[in-house]
Order: sequence, then C-alpha cells, then structure tokens
Amino acid sequence: MADHLLDDVDALLRDTAASVVLPLFRKLDDADVTEKAPGDLVTVADQRAEERISAELRRLLPGSLVVGEEAVAEDGSLLRHLRGDGDVWVVDPVDGTGNFAAGRRPFALMVALLSGGEPAASWVFDPLAGTMAVARAGAGTRLDGRPVRETPVLPPERLRGTAMVQYLPRATRDRVAAGRSRIGELLPGQHCAGREYLDLLTGDQQFVLFWRTLPWDHAPGALLVREAGGVARRFDGTEYHPADGGPGLLVASDEQTWHEVRAALLGD
Repeated sequence: MADHLLDDVDALLRDTAASVVLPLFRKLDDADVTEKAPGDLVTVADQRAEERISAELRRLLPGSLVVGEEAVAEDGSLLRHLRGDGDVWVVDPVDGTGNFAAGRRPFALMVALLSGGEPAASWVFDPLAGTMAVARAGAGTRLDGRPVRETPVLPPERLRGTAMVQYLPRATRDRVAAGRSRIGELLPGQHCAGREYLDLLTGDQQFVLFWRTLPWDHAPGALLVREAGGVARRFDGTEYHPADGGPGLLVASDEQTWHEVRAALLGD
C-alpha cells in the first residue's frame, strides 16, 4: 500500500464531512430520514456520503471493491467480498446515524481497507471534534498526526469503559449488571462505535463491550486499537475479524485489561 493513500483517504473523509455531512446536521427534514428496518435509520447524509466516498475510494485504488453499509442494505451478497483476495474497502459513511438524525453528537465517518482478506489500514474521523485516527497494519496508530503510545495498565477499580447493554441477551445483561461493581466506572453507550474507539485511543476509557458486530462498525476501530497495543476479541477469546458472523465483542486497551474486564463482566 502506497504511503500517500493514508493521506488521501484522510483528506477524502474530511472533505466529505465538510461538503456533504455537516451541511445537513440539524437541517434534516422528515423526508430525509427513513428506516431500513425497525429502529435502523438512514438519512440522505448517509446515502450521499457513501456514494461520494465509494466512488473516490475506487478511483484511489483501481480494481478495489467497496462494502458500504448502505450498499449492503440493498444487496447483502456484497458481504462475501470481506474474505476476498483483492483490495476491499469497508465504509460507514455516518456512524451514529441515530445521533445525527436527532441533531446530537457524536457521529463519525469510518473506512477500513482489507487486503487479501486481512485488515491493512483504517480511518475514523469525528468531524465535530475534529479528531482523526489513522492506522496501518504493522505501522501503528496515529491520532491527529501523533503516534498513539501504549498507556500504563490500570487496576480494575480504576478502569473506565462502556457496555452496550441494550442489545445484550438478558442473561448476559444480568451478568454485566452484577459485575459492574468490580469495575471502576461503567459508562452509558454513546451510540457511535467510532467515538468509543477514539476514546480508547485517547485514554478516556479502557474498554468497550459490544453485542452487535457489523463490519463497518468495527473493522476500522479494531485495527486502530490493535495497532495502539490493544486487543479486540470475541467473548470466547477468538480474535475479531470483520468477515466473521455472530455477536459479542470486547475491546480493551491492553491484554491484562481485556482479561480483567471479561472476568468481571462476563464471568470466567
């Protein structure tokens, strides 16, 4: 992968946010927001941003394919490309659509590049905060242009993180509720996976627990965290891959924290 591609996609997300997404923030009409499924919103900003981002990504990397959230809503067979041999972009044009549609923050624009079926690079941009994180496999993560360094491991009573409990099965939700006293602070979810991943990089939190694991929500952030020294694994300890189906994902800033949070919130 050419070095300039990291900068090119960075610039693309910034420009798309400025020209397509932010002009529609808090300016949507009722007709601009629809449901793909009950409770699953899509706005004209999502659609227009994905069209623009997808076209530009194909231009930047000729021969590449795009698996975008809104395109998959129309054609689920696109997901087969996540295990393909070539270059495949995974695109979430507006992560946190519910927040965006309601005029709330946060929301983010996210892209991951898979090469030969494996994560190669990723980008997450929070346009309201102006925060951009970029990672390349084997080369680390940069947050607003600065390398993200591994942070000191904290004891359980000082750990701070999020559990997205609204989607958890009842039994798992009950285990998380029972275990929250063994963790320093359990935060409410922000309804924006991209912002959760950025907060792991900034040190504002040390873990986040998800049930839903759609590839556009997690392919970008998982690589960012791993390249910064963290881990992204299923509840049973298997490494997360965007093409793997099934629910449950625990992401942590380091190995020890992952095991401590899993023991506290999910049981041994």
